Amino acid sequence: MSPGSYKTLLSLLFLLLPLAQTQDRHIQMELNTRNLKSSASKSKSKSMAKILEEEEEEEDEAEDLSLSCGCFFCAMKQPDARLRRASVAAFFRELPYSEEVDDGGAVAAVWRTAMDAPDDPELPSLGAIRCMSLLLARALDDAAWRCRPQNASLPYYAAHVLGSYTIRSSAHAELAVAAGAVGPLLALLGGAMTWVERRAAARALGHLASYDATFPAVARHAAEAVPLAVRAASTCVADVYASYVALAPSERPKYQRELLTRGLVGDAAEDRKAEEWASQLQCWSLYFLSCLASRDPSCHATICQDRAFLRELCRMWGGLANGDSPAGVGLLRLLCRSAVGRGAIAACPDALSGLCDLARSSDDWQYMAIDCLLLLLDDRDTWHAVADATAPCLVDLAELRRLGPRPRLGDAITSALLIDDDEHVHHGREIGAAAIEAIARLREKKIERKEREEAMSTDELLQRKLLAKEKKRQGNDMFWHGEVDRAIELYTEALDLCPLSGRRDRLVLYSNRAQCRLARREADAAASDATRALSLARPANAHARSLWRRAQTYDMKGGMARESLLDCLAFAGAWLDGRKHGRKPAAARGRGENQMKKLPYCVARMIGKQMSATGLFSGVSTEDGNVGRGDRMPRCSDGGDDGDDYEKDDGGDECDHDGSEEEFYETELRFCRSANAGSGLPIMAGETWSSRLTRRKKKM
Repeated sequence: MSPGSYKTLLSLLFLLLPLAQTQDRHIQMELNTRNLKSSASKSKSKSMAKILEEEEEEEDEAEDLSLSCGCFFCAMKQPDARLRRASVAAFFRELPYSEEVDDGGAVAAVWRTAMDAPDDPELPSLGAIRCMSLLLARALDDAAWRCRPQNASLPYYAAHVLGSYTIRSSAHAELAVAAGAVGPLLALLGGAMTWVERRAAARALGHLASYDATFPAVARHAAEAVPLAVRAASTCVADVYASYVALAPSERPKYQRELLTRGLVGDAAEDRKAEEWASQLQCWSLYFLSCLASRDPSCHATICQDRAFLRELCRMWGGLANGDSPAGVGLLRLLCRSAVGRGAIAACPDALSGLCDLARSSDDWQYMAIDCLLLLLDDRDTWHAVADATAPCLVDLAELRRLGPRPRLGDAITSALLIDDDEHVHHGREIGAAAIEAIARLREKKIERKEREEAMSTDELLQRKLLAKEKKRQGNDMFWHGEVDRAIELYTEALDLCPLSGRRDRLVLYSNRAQCRLARREADAAASDATRALSLARPANAHARSLWRRAQTYDMKGGMARESLLDCLAFAGAWLDGRKHGRKPAAARGRGENQMKKLPYCVARMIGKQMSATGLFSGVSTEDGNVGRGDRMPRCSDGGDDGDDYEKDDGGDECDHDGSEEEFYETELRFCRSANAGSGLPIMAGETWSSRLTRRKKKM
């Protein structure tokens, strides 16, 4: 090739090279575009397939729902969780607007679910709480709809479901408030329907008022809620009796009987259930008031305006069926924390008397009554107003060490009572002679005598203890020879001699002197001595013989059936517990084991009598409101304590086993059998009372 041709070829190559590169780029771009289009087409196909699949599933779900009957039971039987939730939510949305709401018992099924699993969030999250609130609102607005037979129980179930789901869950309580449940519940508490619905409403309102998150919503209605709750607690017993118990079974509302008699047979069981529900209505109304009073002290003035309510407040108690509720004394303690409450209680003699009676009982809430009295005494504005009523009572308790959660209660009582002498006169008013004497005795024993004994030598203290022991022996002899007055003198001399460190010896002396005073029918003095003995026991109220003596004393006084019953039950618990642990009296040795588990007839009879007298309807079922006052139990003497063995007291807290069973068998049972000679009266089996004694045994 010639040089010229070679140059020409090179020139052409340089010209064609950019064109080739450009063409390659165009081809590459075209290929990329085709790939992108292909990917987009595939992605679109997948998305379309997914959409079509979801539409098919929704169509299948809609078909499944259309095939379902739409009731709560079918919804809950759905095996698929998503379908079940959708069905249940649809059921709750439609239920409040249905004409035939509870024809199949759907709301009752929701009630059972709420009772079994109150913390389960599934049904509340699906609208159960909102549904129940709407049902209550509809029942209140549409009387004709509510009165249909299939809808009669709906308001009760709806209110009860709200109370069950809010019993422990603040989140559920917030759902109830958001659903507007407070208004309908207050209407039920005010008596818009019957006492059955009022009971469920009081329970639910108490739960809503107990949480920080929901209390403000309830407190906004305090001006309305407080009087309603006060009236419910005051009148519920008479209302339940008049509108249900006093009626013949055929005249009672059918739906109420069905609610009350689930699993029960017989009119007597139905009446007992009505009494239990009436007690719960009262306790839950008081709990609602306590929630309001604890968080909003401005409610105290409104509560204290009703003087009749304040007079009866300490007598309102949960009874044996609702013993876990502090009831009236719990609210009284809250009121005593404000100046308004203390002033109102100090001006109410019946309230002070009720607190004194409860403070000298074996009730589980005894310590709350003592708290109330101490709060009143710690306020110098109310100290003098209540000293006449409280000082003689509290002096008997000045040697308590621990009671329930309260340590060193005796020291607190002593500090509250032993103020300066010049403070006994305040605003020109001097405390009464009985209070002055009681405080003087307390000062002499807790301060002056203690200082004297601390200055004595060990030998001198031992000599005084031996002299006291001899005086006690002589007192026992005098009692058995019928010289009761002389026995009291000897026991008193022994108490003056016995060192304060001889706790167990002094316990026995007080208990024996209580028996002597019981024989002389000196009820107040006998109750005082028995209470002093029980205060010295370790743990408190654990001296069985003193419990029985005080129970007889309270029966003798009349009007103290509750206190007598509780002491009887505590004694029976100690009696049966002693049999369980093999502490058999000499007179009963050789008896069969089954017989040793039985209560003496006179104890069983006393328990039966006091249970009848303390029944919730006992006061409204008789014309004078007093039951059993003319039916005095025979006084059963159990003799003096013959514990002649010297026992050193180290001030410890070990339990006191007083050996009371032996003398009780030998004297008290002999008295009961001789008084009923030939009647063949049985001794009641211990199993009869075992359910009643479970809570009492925890204190023994």
